[in-house]
Amino acid sequence: MRGGLLVAGTTSDAGKSVVVAGICRWLRRRGVRVAPFKAQNMSLNSMVTADGAEIGRAQVMQAQAAGIEPTAHLNPILLKPGSDRRSQVVLRGRPIGDVDALEYYAFKDRLRDAALESYEELRAAYDVVICEGAGSPTEINLRKGDIANMGLARAANLPVLVVGDIDRGGVFASLYGTVALLEPADQALISGFVINKFRGAPELLAPGVDQITALTGRPTLGVLPWLDGLWIDVEDSLGLDAARPATGAPYGAESLRVAVLRFPRVSNFTDLDALALEPGVSVRFVTGPGELADADLIVLPGSRATVSDLAWLRARGFAEALATAKAPILGVCGGYQMLAETIDDPVESKQGTVHGLGLLPTSVRFEKDKVLARPKGEHYGCRVRAYEIHHGRVTVHGGEPFLDGCRQGRVFGTTWHGALENDAFRRAFLADVAALSGRRFAPAPGTSFAALREAQLDALGDLVADHLDGPAFDALVASGAPAGLPVLPPGGASHQPLS
Repeated sequence: MRGGLLVAGTTSDAGKSVVVAGICRWLRRRGVRVAPFKAQNMSLNSMVTADGAEIGRAQVMQAQAAGIEPTAHLNPILLKPGSDRRSQVVLRGRPIGDVDALEYYAFKDRLRDAALESYEELRAAYDVVICEGAGSPTEINLRKGDIANMGLARAANLPVLVVGDIDRGGVFASLYGTVALLEPADQALISGFVINKFRGAPELLAPGVDQITALTGRPTLGVLPWLDGLWIDVEDSLGLDAARPATGAPYGAESLRVAVLRFPRVSNFTDLDALALEPGVSVRFVTGPGELADADLIVLPGSRATVSDLAWLRARGFAEALATAKAPILGVCGGYQMLAETIDDPVESKQGTVHGLGLLPTSVRFEKDKVLARPKGEHYGCRVRAYEIHHGRVTVHGGEPFLDGCRQGRVFGTTWHGALENDAFRRAFLADVAALSGRRFAPAPGTSFAALREAQLDALGDLVADHLDGPAFDALVASGAPAGLPVLPPGGASHQPLS
């Protein structure tokens, strides 16, 4: 089997990322050489590949599902919002500038060419490429310049499966409307549907599935049931509101409560996944200082807009609460920068020098060049592998070493993302936190973050294997969209051709 397919969605957070991961794991088990691909991703969760390229964290997770080493070709265009109007454009793993929504169109031809070149590179190297769309393919105000959805599908002649989230309601209307608002040439590639996050009696859903096929002329290739405890690498902040999986009773006598500041531009919040998977550790995101009262550990996570999020933190009253808190504090990357005495930022915010929280003896200077690295080190006698993504350079003036950063009393800071995914280091750090907070907590000795991640990917592979129409899927990949699919109104009447 050779070919490609695009997994689109009726909305953001419909489940495109996990469905692509599940398909990749399923195909890999069958001996198919498969690669994931997302032409354009807007996300504040990113990671650094072995060759120093920054790509979306979800594509790294999907690469693991496929059993391949991630490269910049998997996500050639990454947009990292710094405000409501401006985003950093990362092309083939390297930042090329900050633009607003209108300025972005000046890059479109260059970005489209790069995306298609990356797709062709993957098509030449793998049997199958499973593409993930972005948001919805029916953003009719943005269709003309689209790269990630129907623009890609049209350019590469890809069949498209549309994923709908039945848990949020209105799935049949969403599926029908997604097709009906597209122009005929786009509709010709929409080849079927997948209903995601179903919980209930299948026999009650069946009439609706039959009717959506009759109304659209397109089959539903699978109804994927709700998967309890799914936590793997959420793509955007919508995932922060999802319930986290129960991790069971604490290994020691007491639990640990972790409060994470939910900045407006919070980034790489997947750093907290490893803590949330520890038995007896509860992680919650907070937006007010009163929510810190019972915390045993306070985390300032990464931020795409350090100075702006620091101002938000102050306006909310967090500065005083952090200064007087008795619980240990951990700052990661942008959160670490906020803990400094001063921050000089002529790059992101362009506000010059501002006062930090002053909880660590450090100063920060932002530089135009971004640090993208995969560092290794040691702390608590444990080996640590991590990754770095930042413009800010931190100078340490005192305190004690902590990874690449420093510690002063109960306050820790590091630029290293992913450090907590190292099991021995995480256990040692939590034991230190428990001692500082006076909690009789003991980390469970057998928790393996890597094994838990693999189990999640296997569960997604099982989901696809058990509930997707394999022969129909294979036929789409091998032969493309079926000929003669019906055109639904109003798309056939109201749209002018876009290409």
